Amino acid sequence: MGLHFVDMIIVAAIALALFGPKALQSVAREAGKTAGQAKQAKDKIMAEVPLDEVTKIKDNMPQVPLNSRQALQMLMDSDEK
Repeated sequence: MGLHFVDMIIVAAIALALFGPKALQSVAREAGKTAGQAKQAKDKIMAEVPLDEVTKIKDNMPQVPLNSRQALQMLMDSDEK
């Protein structure tokens, strides 16, 4: 599932027909600026948080099984503890 290349071209053509090239250009520019600001904020936060604390938090978080075999293994491991 998901968007394929052809689907994206169709959506882009419809958006171009509805809004025009100038409006789409400004929307794309603002989206790019927003993505850049989000990346800068993420990098700033990651620089301030020590890596060992992130590792501790990750280790303490419960894992979600991705398939039935992993779920069964997690159940068996929890019974042993």
